[in-house]
Amino acid sequence: MEVMTLNASPRTDLGKVATKANRKANRIPCVLYGGKEIQHFTLAPLDLRTLVYSPEFKVVEINLEGQVHKCILKSVQYHPVTDSIMHIDFLRLIENHPIKIEVPISFEGVAVGLKAGGKLIKKMRKVKIKTIPEHLIDKITLDTTSMGLGQSSRIKDLMLSEGIEILNNENIPVATIDIPRALRGAAAEEAAAPGKAAPAAKAAAPAKAAAPAKAAAPAKPAAKK
Repeated sequence: MEVMTLNASPRTDLGKVATKANRKANRIPCVLYGGKEIQHFTLAPLDLRTLVYSPEFKVVEINLEGQVHKCILKSVQYHPVTDSIMHIDFLRLIENHPIKIEVPISFEGVAVGLKAGGKLIKKMRKVKIKTIPEHLIDKITLDTTSMGLGQSSRIKDLMLSEGIEILNNENIPVATIDIPRALRGAAAEEAAAPGKAAPAAKAAAPAKAAAPAKAAAPAKPAAKK
């Protein structure tokens, strides 16, 4: 798992004026929660790029006045117009203390349906899990190898590590092998084409011979006058 180190500056004045001054000085106000103490500090926007704008999950070590705090990114507040970062919350990692986080899904393997001309549609990019820091992971894997055309894999098909609990509904689809229109059209045409005439199972039975005609009855002698 990737660990990212950030050098922070302490923030003692928490008023609106001081907050605006920090932003004007190109510093991002931040808060570290978790445990018995809450700590306020600022970070440089450039240092946050690979953390905030990355799809990967990372553990953060914040160096604040020589003391290192191990934590994770919890939430980010953006400016409603410019989308610039306004404020960040971090959550301290405490031994044996459960946390709920979202980690990315890693799609691995070459699906049978892909080899047949299908297309992998990723319906979910992240999944929500519950674990403790000792079992923390940076991704969950979905093996797509056995997926055929038109088949889907669901949350329950994800590969779990020890101590990981998935909080999403197990029946939610994660990925599907879509059948392209060209393949669907070819299959429909094949189904609609007339099949070859099947050979007769048995030869037609020969016509029955006509029954022999009965011999004509002899004529009666004419009556004497």
